[in-house]
Amino acid sequence: MKSRTLQKDKVNIITLGCSKNLVDSEVLSGQLKANEIDVVHENSKLDHNIVVVNTCGFIDKAKEESVNTILDQVELKKKGKLDKVYVTGCLSERYRSDLEAEIPEVDAWFGTLELPLILKQFDADYKSELLGERMLGTPKHYAYLKISEGCNRTCAFCAIPLMRGAHVSRSMEDLVKEAESLVRRGVKEIMLIAQELTYYGLDLYKKRMLAELLNKLADVKGIEWIRLHYAYPNKFPLEVLDVMRERSNICNYLDMPLQHASNNMLKAMKRQSTRQEMEELIAAIREKNPGICLRTTLIAGFPGETREDVEELKDFLTRMRFDRVGIFTYSHEEGTSGYALIDDVPAEEKQARAQEIMELQQEISYEKNVEKVGKVFKVIIDKKEAGRYLGRTEFDSVEVDNEVVIHSTKKLPVGEFVNVKITKAYDYDLEGEVIL
Repeated sequence: MKSRTLQKDKVNIITLGCSKNLVDSEVLSGQLKANEIDVVHENSKLDHNIVVVNTCGFIDKAKEESVNTILDQVELKKKGKLDKVYVTGCLSERYRSDLEAEIPEVDAWFGTLELPLILKQFDADYKSELLGERMLGTPKHYAYLKISEGCNRTCAFCAIPLMRGAHVSRSMEDLVKEAESLVRRGVKEIMLIAQELTYYGLDLYKKRMLAELLNKLADVKGIEWIRLHYAYPNKFPLEVLDVMRERSNICNYLDMPLQHASNNMLKAMKRQSTRQEMEELIAAIREKNPGICLRTTLIAGFPGETREDVEELKDFLTRMRFDRVGIFTYSHEEGTSGYALIDDVPAEEKQARAQEIMELQQEISYEKNVEKVGKVFKVIIDKKEAGRYLGRTEFDSVEVDNEVVIHSTKKLPVGEFVNVKITKAYDYDLEGEVIL
């Protein structure tokens, strides 16, 4: 018998994929801790004896990373360095039966909504009174707030509804309580996440209630920034922009994945929008909120995409001049309606198209950053690295957007806000000095 089995269990949670997965891991951690079980995130000390891998099953690359991570943990178990390996999350939800057969060394597999069953493995009870209590896996000054689960859309490329189910909103009361709890723990920036923010409330309140939710969250004392991720363009509730403009602690920032701009592609993707409708919406957004930072995400290489479609997308980017753009290459996902189409764009060509689009956006990003030189922005300090500080403006979200590099002989506490005058611009980052 290994000596470690005589010691108290220590659980390490490894999180792969998106911020929604991170929140799930944080909730699991909070529940384990409340049941007096020692738990850590991404433990580098390797002094744990149980691992929970929270997987991503979104696209091929993410699935491969998840499988490799599981196999790494199984190998540690074989060497006697772990007692148990559990797997949860989207990959497990989607491919559980196949994975059970292929990797029998895993002790148990769980889906995305089976938190109470995971806790049973530890003889722990799900504590409903802990609603909103999480063990944060982020620096303490910012956190994600998941306002709903699942999605009712039927986009041809997306497997999320297969893994997360239909849209289910959380009540405004619960979300406000969770926000208040986060503030008590030092959180100053809250990033709202969901598969589709703008659908919020339709199931609970029979109408879109994101604007009302924002007002209630903006009232929570101590929240200095509220940021919106993953809005959907179809039937976008423009009243959200009024609240954004009126409330000083709501960032003038909107993440709205559009996926493409060619009408042929939008129709094939089942996006329920045309290019003209999207351009009209963007114009309306900018008219209501001049200076708003618009982020979007695109897909390159969807089945049937032609050179003309790529050129139309590039023209759209040139005309719309988004502040931030991310791009994925299309992944042929079984179970989606897109899977019935022929995946006719070679992988190398998908990558080449994505690179071509990002080179165009790189120029736009640089031009927009140059416009900021000489101006002063409120910046939150995220970390100190290699003798310099790294922060963000209200126009930048964590990990996916620009950073502001600050050289300062004066100590700048992480999580604090400072005024920074921009002195230099790069393609995706800025440099500046603190203004006292």
